[in-house]
Amino acid sequence: MNARSLFAIAAAVCAVGLILFMLVGRAKVDTDVDVIMVNEIVKITEGHWAHLEPSDYGGIRLPFVIVDAAGKPVYETSAGLFTTMNDAVKHNSTIVDIIIDRQIAGKAIVMNDYKQAIESIMDRLTWAVGIAFVLLAAMCGFYTVWLNQAIFRPFKRLQSFAAHVARGNLDIPLHMGKNNPFGAFTESFDLMRDQLAAARQSEYEANRSKKELVASLSHDIKTPVASIKAVSELMLVKAEDDKTTRQLKTIYSKAEQIHLLITDMFHATMEEMTELTVTVSEQSSGMLQEMFMNADYEGRVHCEPIPPCLVLMDADRLQQVVDNVISNAYKYASTAVTIRSECKDGHLAVSIMDYGPGVDADELPLLFNKFYRGTNVQGQSGTGLGLFISRYFMKNMQGEMECYSRSDGFTVVLRLMLAG
Repeated sequence: MNARSLFAIAAAVCAVGLILFMLVGRAKVDTDVDVIMVNEIVKITEGHWAHLEPSDYGGIRLPFVIVDAAGKPVYETSAGLFTTMNDAVKHNSTIVDIIIDRQIAGKAIVMNDYKQAIESIMDRLTWAVGIAFVLLAAMCGFYTVWLNQAIFRPFKRLQSFAAHVARGNLDIPLHMGKNNPFGAFTESFDLMRDQLAAARQSEYEANRSKKELVASLSHDIKTPVASIKAVSELMLVKAEDDKTTRQLKTIYSKAEQIHLLITDMFHATMEEMTELTVTVSEQSSGMLQEMFMNADYEGRVHCEPIPPCLVLMDADRLQQVVDNVISNAYKYASTAVTIRSECKDGHLAVSIMDYGPGVDADELPLLFNKFYRGTNVQGQSGTGLGLFISRYFMKNMQGEMECYSRSDGFTVVLRLMLAG
């Protein structure tokens, strides 16, 4: 119900009430005495003046009294009627002369029933007031319902909407009903919600992009820093004078310091990040040979021929995976690394094998968990995120990653999906 409908109902109620009161006001109650009946009483009385009997007035329904010239009652239709002129005049009774032989022989006093007339008027007025009250009550009921639908309920929805926005829940829209008198007002609040949601999403995307960049750079920097440490360690073994040794130790300590700082930064960033972007495309398997060479900073990797084929991968992300696996082999196994590959079941399976002590069987399912580090770390620094991120990259390249222990070492298998 809108304001226009409510106005129409109110106008209808007023019109009905006005018509009722006009009908009551114009309703005419017949308070005048029937002239014909009065004349009939006079005629009968004059004709039977000597002997007035009730049977003479058989057709008369009006109450009346006949008095003689001296004011003495000579006939009454019923007891208790007033018979004096004063009482007749006081009660507005009709008084008519009785003429016999051109002389006033008496008078006929006809009673007027004003009490009944007033009661009739009061009955009509009571009905009119009652009907008007019922219509007014109905209008008030309709008005209350309209207020609840058009005013109170929208404001309650707006209050609930404001509470959701205050809590940061911007996914619940503010619904607008038909004929809402606050339509533009409500729509502006919903537009505000959309703008806040868009702004928050933009801020989230920007922050995620920054964190992803920091995480990616910090993790990628760890590989050349590890190379610097390895080379400085090798040069320390071959150093022949104290000055060179001190300088090489300084280089090693600073590289270790950089490694720790990058690890802290990477750890803090990864705790807040939920995803890293992976862009998959078709690439030649020949790129893997170069990736292994880039990761082999100690010269201990032997890569057997890789079958020529097209695989789905993100070259940058796959390089990070290879760096992680080779770096872990150097850190925890300290042995040579052999790489074998074959095409099988729609994948190019690349096995990266070291010859260290391996990992206990009960720890294998936990290696890909975030921040998990095995019991064989032997005081080596790390964050427990390398394999977690690597598996995430492989899944998003539509590939797989698994690992297992052999009797003579540990193997990590990278399965890249063949294109087409």
